[in-house]
Amino acid sequence: MKELVEYVARALVDHPEDVSVRVVEGERTKVLELKVHPNDMGQVIGKQGRTAKAIRTLLSAAATKENVRAVLEIVE
Repeated sequence: MKELVEYVARALVDHPEDVSVRVVEGERTKVLELKVHPNDMGQVIGKQGRTAKAIRTLLSAAATKENVRAVLEIVE
């Protein structure tokens, strides 16, 4: 799942070298913290959060396949 989020984020941004994803694991939940270059924040979030919602949907589908719950947080 981490690789999926990194791949999608790197494809969206102008500074792919600044994309990083950190995974914080709980019992049944994984929190993926996505950090991008400050200038790329708008591209990852998208208009009215549509891009971020689409990434979360992909992440949810991948998490369901692994039988866990995953949450995406976009941090500054």
